[in-house]
Amino acid sequence: MAAPLTAYGLLIAAIVAETFATSCLNASQQLSRLWPTLGSIAGYCVSFYCLSQVLRYLPVGIAYAIWCALGIILVTLMGYVWFGQKMDLPALIGMGLIIAGVLIIHLFSRTATHG
Repeated sequence: MAAPLTAYGLLIAAIVAETFATSCLNASQQLSRLWPTLGSIAGYCVSFYCLSQVLRYLPVGIAYAIWCALGIILVTLMGYVWFGQKMDLPALIGMGLIIAGVLIIHLFSRTATHG
């Protein structure tokens, strides 16, 4: 049985909140700036709450694999746009392999849903 659409919506919300929190963490300058620090704390709280709800429908390994793959993409994009961080070719290839692995698991493995 496939996971409900709401589980994937909550997973996307969790990933977006986590990448927001991670970007705020970078902007907080080692937790020395109040607003980015508070944004980071709030983002992680929202993210973990949403992820906890996702785990009703998806196995933790699958949910976390999707979280990691999409989180890598979003954090890399945010780092590039907001902080001017650039990735070299080996880093991009490595991230692509991680994403390919998640797609293979999700599309072809029987562990992608609770049995």
